[in-house]
Amino acid sequence: MAVARTGTTRDIARAAVRAELAEVAFELFRREGFENVTISELAEAAGVSRSTFLRYFGTKEDAVLFALDAQGEKVADALRERPAGEDDWTALRRALDVAIEQYRHDPVEALAVTRLVRDTPALCARQSQKHRGWRHALGRALADRVSAGGTPAVDALGPTVRAAAALDCLDIALDYWTTSDGKSDLEALLDRAFAAFTPGA
Repeated sequence: MAVARTGTTRDIARAAVRAELAEVAFELFRREGFENVTISELAEAAGVSRSTFLRYFGTKEDAVLFALDAQGEKVADALRERPAGEDDWTALRRALDVAIEQYRHDPVEALAVTRLVRDTPALCARQSQKHRGWRHALGRALADRVSAGGTPAVDALGPTVRAAAALDCLDIALDYWTTSDGKSDLEALLDRAFAAFTPGA
């Protein structure tokens, strides 16, 4: 899955190599099955040594999910940029537009990746681990919004709970979207998931 390439020339070059290796890995996983492919086979298919592959990806799971590495911070940045007067729940919903942009940009590839993750226990576990990191990043971003508004944040427990609920909404919306073979409107599904937490919904 494509990722934005920003930073120094070295960073851009590294991101380009990672994206190319990830594409090779994904095609092999899709054809042979995630559990049936070794790192050595991934390296051979990509035309690099095993050690070179491992410099870019420490695990097979990371080769599939590397696009998520920076995405949590991008959502957190988007959250901090939301209007100060906006309530946390609305701000979280709008910030998650960053996370679903890739599904609008290339729904066919996004659906294939999502299916692979959902059907592979090791990938599901790794994705959950990454989302735990998102949860704390979004919780801190919400706490920062409170501080910026002039009221010091006592702690990040409440914001982190709201961030966790928002990420659950995203996961459930993606489950429904995947079940529909990508035919449902993911943005509308996410709106409905968020609305389910609204009092009286």
